[in-house]
Amino acid sequence: MAFASPRNMEGPKLQTKMSTWTPLNSQLMNNKVFEERRALLGKWFDKWTDGQRRRILVDLLERCSLSQQKFCAKQLQNRVPTEALDFTTRLPRVLSLYIFSFLDPRSLCRCAQVSWYWKYLSELDQLWMKKCLRFGWHINFSPTPFEQGIWKKHYIEMVKELHVTRPKTPSKDEFVVTDVQPIRSNISEAKPFVPGKRTKKEKKLLPPWRSSDRHPTDTIRFNYLNNYDPIEQARRQQLSPVGSVWPISWLNLC
Repeated sequence: MAFASPRNMEGPKLQTKMSTWTPLNSQLMNNKVFEERRALLGKWFDKWTDGQRRRILVDLLERCSLSQQKFCAKQLQNRVPTEALDFTTRLPRVLSLYIFSFLDPRSLCRCAQVSWYWKYLSELDQLWMKKCLRFGWHINFSPTPFEQGIWKKHYIEMVKELHVTRPKTPSKDEFVVTDVQPIRSNISEAKPFVPGKRTKKEKKLLPPWRSSDRHPTDTIRFNYLNNYDPIEQARRQQLSPVGSVWPISWLNLC
C-alpha cells in the first residue's frame, strides 16, 4: 500500500535466539547458513581418517530417530551390493521350482534341510511327481489339496521296496557248464615274444597324438536313477530284442 509503514528489517522475524548464526524465522538466511555449514562439514570429513569417519557415523546414527535410521538403511541397500542373497526370496516361485527341477532326489533332500521355506519348496508334488512317473511309479488314490509331499513319500517307499526285493544271486550249480571242449584253431602258433629282444628293423615310435575331447564325459556326476551303468547299458543293447533288462543303477539306490 502507498500509505503503509516501511518494513522494519530489524524486527523480531529476523532476530536470533540462543544463536549468533542461524536466524529462526528467515528461511532464506537459514538455508544459506545450512549450505555453508554442510560444505564445511564435507571438507572436514574428507580430511578425517577412516577411524574418525566411523566414529562420526556411529555418533550420527545414535542421534538419529528410528525413521531416520530406516532411511539410512534404505540408502545403504540401494548403494551397497547384496551378498549371499537367498534367490527363493527374490525370484518368483515358478522360477525357484524350475531351478530345483534340475536337482536329483538326493540333492533335493539336502535342500530341505536349509530352511523351512526351502523344505516347503523342495517337497512340492510338482517336483517329485515327474521323478516318480519317470519310472512308472503311480499312486492309487487322489490326494486332497491339504496333503503335501505325497509324491515324495511315494518315491521313498518305492525305493525301499527296491532295496527289500533285491534279486538273489544264483547258486554255484547254475554256473556249471557241462561238456566243455576246447576250440582248436587252424592258425599256426606264433613264436613267443621274448621281452628284451628287439629286431633290427623295429623302430621306436611315439604314441599317436590325441586331441582333447570336444564333449568330455569324465566330469559328469553320477546320480543314482539318472545315469546307467556303462556295462549294463551295453548288455541291454545286446539283449534289447529279447526282452527288457532292469538297470543295475535301480538296484544300487541309496
